[in-house]
Amino acid sequence: MGTYINKGNNAFRNIVRQEYVDKTSLIPLINATIDTESRYSCVTRCRRFGKSMAAKMLCAYYDKSCSSRELFRGLKAEQDSSFETYLNQYSVLYLDVTSFTARPELRRNIVWAMQDKIICELKEAFPDVKYRENSDLMDVLSAIYHGTGERFFFIIDEWDAICREFPERQKMKGDPDTVAPTILDEYVMLLRRLFKTQDSDEVFAGAYLTGILPIKKYNTESALNNFCEYSMIDPAFLASCYGFTNEEVQTLAERHGASMESLKLWYDGYKIGSETSIYNPYSVMKALQRRSCRSYWTTTGAYDSVITYIQMNFEGLKDDIIRMLAGERVYVNTSKFQNDMRIVRSKNDVLTVLIHLGYLAYDEDKRQCYVPNKEVADEFLNAVEDTSWSRLVDAITASQNLLEATIAGNEEAVSKAIDVAHDEHTSILSYNDENSLACVLTVAYIWARNEYIIHREYATGKGYADLVMIPRRNVAKPALVIELKFNHTADTAIDQIIRKEYPAKIAEYTGDLLLVGINYDKETKQHACKIERMIKA
Repeated sequence: MGTYINKGNNAFRNIVRQEYVDKTSLIPLINATIDTESRYSCVTRCRRFGKSMAAKMLCAYYDKSCSSRELFRGLKAEQDSSFETYLNQYSVLYLDVTSFTARPELRRNIVWAMQDKIICELKEAFPDVKYRENSDLMDVLSAIYHGTGERFFFIIDEWDAICREFPERQKMKGDPDTVAPTILDEYVMLLRRLFKTQDSDEVFAGAYLTGILPIKKYNTESALNNFCEYSMIDPAFLASCYGFTNEEVQTLAERHGASMESLKLWYDGYKIGSETSIYNPYSVMKALQRRSCRSYWTTTGAYDSVITYIQMNFEGLKDDIIRMLAGERVYVNTSKFQNDMRIVRSKNDVLTVLIHLGYLAYDEDKRQCYVPNKEVADEFLNAVEDTSWSRLVDAITASQNLLEATIAGNEEAVSKAIDVAHDEHTSILSYNDENSLACVLTVAYIWARNEYIIHREYATGKGYADLVMIPRRNVAKPALVIELKFNHTADTAIDQIIRKEYPAKIAEYTGDLLLVGINYDKETKQHACKIERMIKA
C-alpha cells in the first residue's frame, strides 16, 4: 500500500470502527457515472461536513489492492446492484492537497512536488513500463495504461486548497524579465493535462474531487468545465450524502439519550437541495460524545475570511447581517459570483461566499439566505464582534436592555427602545403594516435569541401570535407572547391575546407568561406598549 496509489482501506476501517452513520448511498450514485460523460465529479461543502470521510470511503471501495467486502457488510451500498461490479476494481490515486499546502518549504514548487511524489510512487508500482524522459504525471499514467491496460480512479481531497492558499497568485519561478506562470496557473495546467487530454477518458474510469468552493468559474472554465459539480447551492441528487438528516440525528439522539430539541437548535437549519433539514455532522457527533451542545465548529481560516467579508462596504450588507442574526431571511442572487474568494464585487457575492463557507444556509426555492442555527449564530457574532463594526455591538447592548425592560414590565422603556430600533432600521424595511413591525421587533430582540427560541406567526389557541418567545432549557425567565398592532392601541393587542387564548398553548412549555401588546401610531410615529403578567396556577 502506498501514500498516493492504492492506500488501502485502513482510513475507512477506522471510521466504521466508531459510531458510523451510513453514508454509503453515495457509492451507487458515483458508480452510475463510471465510464460515462459524467465520470468527473466535484463535491463542494463547507468544512467538517463529511467530504473527507466520503473520499476515504470511496478509496476503500474502489481500491483493488485490498478486499473491502466485510467493511461494507450490512451497509446501504451493498444492497445496490452495482456494488459487486465496481468493488475493489481500480487502482486508486488519492491526493490530499492540504498535505502539501501545509508544508512551507514546498510552497513555491508545490505543483511540481505533487507530481514528483506521485510519479515516483507510480514508477515503483509499475516498474516494467517504459517511461519517456521528462514525463509529467499524465505521460506516466498514459504509459501505464498503454503498457498494462491499468485504469485509475483519481480522488483529490481539498482540491481548491491551492486556490485558497495562494490568493495573491504569486510567481512560481522565473526571473523579472520573463513572464512566469503563477502557482495557480501551474495547478490549472496540471488539472487540464489530467482530465481534458485525449487520453483522459481511457486512463480514468472516474475522478472525485472535494473542496469548499465550486470550480466552474474559478478562473478555470476551459480547464474543468467537464466536471459535474455538487455544491451547497446546487447539490443535485447528492443532497443527502453529506451532513446528517433529521432521521439520522433522531436515531443518534435516541441511542445516546440526548435531547433532540437541543441538537436541532444547535446544529440543524441547512436546507441543501431537496433536503430541508441537514445537520452539521461533526458537531452532532462531538455533542453526543461530550454530552454537551455547544460550538464545535472551529474553522479558523473561514473565520478570518468572514471578518474580512462582513466589513466590506457594500450597500445594505450590514443591514442584512443584522436582520439574519435576528432570525430574518434575505434575498441573494448567487449566479454572478465567480467562485473565487479574491473576486468579491457586491453584497450578493459576500452572501454567496458565506453560504459556501457554511456561515449562511440557502433556500434555493425562495432564493433566500439565513443563519441556520445557534452554533453558527454564535460563531457569526464572534466574528462580528472582532470587527470594527460598532453598530451591531450597540444594537446588541440595546437589545439586552430591551429584554430586561420587558421582563421588568417597564412599558415606557420598551416603547422608547422600539422607537429607537424603528429609526435605526427604516432604511431596510417599509414600515407600514404589522408584518414590518414584526421585522423590526425581531431585530430589536436580537439578544433574546441567546436565551429564547423565537417564533414568528406561532399557532396558539384560536389564531396566530405575532411573536412568541419561549425560554431555552435552564433559562429561568418568563415566556413572552407579543401581539402587534398598526394604528390601533396596545390595549387592543392585549385583548386579542386573551380573547384568542394564545397563552393556553404556551403554558405547555412554561408557567410564567408575559403578555406584551405593542402598537405603532402612524401619525405620531411612536410606539405604545402594554405588559401583563400571567402566572400558571
